[in-house]
Amino acid sequence: MTLFLAAMSFAQSDVYVAGMVITSERIPVAALWKNGVVQYITDGTRGSYAFSVFVSGNDVYVAGGEMNEQNVSVAKLWKNGKAQELTDGTYNAVARSVYVSGNDVYVTGYKSNAQKINIAVLWKNGKAQNLTNGIYNTWDEISIFVSGKDVYVAGRENNAEGKSVAKLWKNGEVQNLTDGSMSAAATSVYVKHNDVYVAGWEGSTQGIVGKLWKNGVEQADISKGSINAWTTSIFVVNSDVYVAALAYDGSPTMVAKLWKNGEMQNLSDGTLWTRPTSVYVAGNDVYVSGYGKNAQNTDVAKLWKNGVMQNLTDGGTNAIANCVFVK
Repeated sequence: MTLFLAAMSFAQSDVYVAGMVITSERIPVAALWKNGVVQYITDGTRGSYAFSVFVSGNDVYVAGGEMNEQNVSVAKLWKNGKAQELTDGTYNAVARSVYVSGNDVYVTGYKSNAQKINIAVLWKNGKAQNLTNGIYNTWDEISIFVSGKDVYVAGRENNAEGKSVAKLWKNGEVQNLTDGSMSAAATSVYVKHNDVYVAGWEGSTQGIVGKLWKNGVEQADISKGSINAWTTSIFVVNSDVYVAALAYDGSPTMVAKLWKNGEMQNLSDGTLWTRPTSVYVAGNDVYVSGYGKNAQNTDVAKLWKNGVMQNLTDGGTNAIANCVFVK
């Protein structure tokens, strides 16, 4: 497997990006970039995925999954490269988001049941709690934030009509953010000064509308003139709200965007398909992870710092950056 290791310098900060690189044998391998240098979390024998990274002290936690010998995805949490299996491999499962608070490690994701319906799950220190009952399907867009003793999970679950409803769980209790008349999702949650912010999207008769909720009340249309807009991540600093979004606004293809307090910044020019996946603010610097197509139609893992794009891979093989964390 040939890779390009981008040399990037981030003064006084360590920048971690979780994702995956596809080998020449078309096997995805969970990867972690630290300051642009890649480390493979698994040996590439079986497919693996890294969706989220969180750094606490000297410990680096990565949430994701890996296929077992029966070709079933096992939800996994890696701590400093050592794997903990969160599911037994009977049914497909993936860990999508990790958050560390004190000595407690929280992970959220989903697992399938015998009827192949995905169940939203919260693991605390490896112990699972089901957030949904397995009657209706949940989706892989799911994230976690811990504030004090309160654990928040944002996601979506289908209703009886097959429409997905944007939802927020607080300590296991669910709140519907949309009424289910149109499919919707809650993709990311952030808590600041006792206010709970959720980014997501909802369908409309005109297209997909990017949404922001504060304490359960819809605040803003993040689409800003785009025909369609899907949010992927939210980060709040003081009174500033940052939302990463994927949008189509009439350009040749999808554009990566960063929304801040009502103002939208383009991270790509719409020439080649590009998707932002995560936003993190450290001091005066704003980091966004993501990926996009090159001229050869290969996915390139990317990182933006203050709007300036840097490639994490050279495009020789497909790669995706899913989450950024700055220490």
